[in-house]
Amino acid sequence: MTAAIEARGLLKRYGPVTAVDHVDLTVRAGDVYGYLGPNGAGKTTSLRMLLGLIRPDGGSAKLFGRDPLLEGARALDGVAGFVEAPRFYPYLSGRKNLELVAALDGGDAAERIDDALETVDLTKRAHDKVRGYSHGMKQRLGIAGALLRDPKLLLLDEPTTGLDPAGMRDMRALVHRLAGDGLTVLLSSHLMDEVEDLCDRVAIVSRGRVVYEGALDELIAGTGGRYELRTTDDARAAAIARRAPGITDVAPGLTLAGDERAVAALTLELAQAGIGLRALIPKTATLEELFFRMTERSPT
Repeated sequence: MTAAIEARGLLKRYGPVTAVDHVDLTVRAGDVYGYLGPNGAGKTTSLRMLLGLIRPDGGSAKLFGRDPLLEGARALDGVAGFVEAPRFYPYLSGRKNLELVAALDGGDAAERIDDALETVDLTKRAHDKVRGYSHGMKQRLGIAGALLRDPKLLLLDEPTTGLDPAGMRDMRALVHRLAGDGLTVLLSSHLMDEVEDLCDRVAIVSRGRVVYEGALDELIAGTGGRYELRTTDDARAAAIARRAPGITDVAPGLTLAGDERAVAALTLELAQAGIGLRALIPKTATLEELFFRMTERSPT
C-alpha cells in the first residue's frame, strides 16, 4: 500500500542554520502519527516542505506517491490541514468563511459545510463573526475548513497550542473521532502527553534530526527490565542486590535492572536473608523520560 507520507533525506538550510537535517518519515495509511519535538526543532519547516509550500535544499517528499514540487496542487488531492494557526476573515461568520473555502476548493465542498460544522461542534455558532470566537473555536473552525476537502490525510501543526485545559480536551477528543473515522493524521506537537494520548506511531525530532521513528508502544515497551522493590529492610536489600548476579543499576529508592530470572533469584535471596518483600513493581520509562534522553543526547 502506498504510504500517505514518504519523506527521504529532507534538508532545509537558512544561511548557516540547518533547520531540517536529512529527515526520513513514513506515515502509513491509517496511522495517527506524532511528530514530536521541542519548539524550534524543525517540525513546522518539515510540514511546509511536505506540502510543497517551501522547496527543500535536498531530499524528496511524496503524499500518496505524488511529489508536490513536481505535480503541484494535484499532489494535494485528499490532503488537508493547517501549518501554524489557521487564518480567517474576522469580520465574517464562521459559515461564511467556510463558504469561501468551499468556493476555492470547488466540487461538492459546499455540500459538506453542515457536516463539518457538526463534526467540530460549531453548528450553534456558525453565524457568529469569527472575531468573537475563542482560540479553541478558531482551531476547530480550521479543522472544519480542512474537512471540506474530504481528506484522507490530515496534517495538524500544534493544534492545542494556546488552548486552556478544556479546549485541549475538546481538541484531543475531536482528533480521536477523526482517526476513528479512518483518517490518517500527522500531528506535530511538543506536548508529550498529547502524543501519548493520540498517536500510535511517532517520530522524535531534535535539532532538525529524527532521533527515533516507530511504534509508540514498542518504544515504551523497549524500556522494560527495570523494577522497583519495596521491602522490610531497603538498605540491606540494596546491598544484596548490588552483589546479585544479573542485577545492575541499583539506584536510590531501590530501583534496579535485570531480566526476569535474575530478579526472581534476587527475591529468593532476600527471603533467605529474612527480608520481607512488600512489592515488586515493573517499571517502564514514560514518553517524557524517553524524549529527554533522546533529545539531550542528540548531537549539536
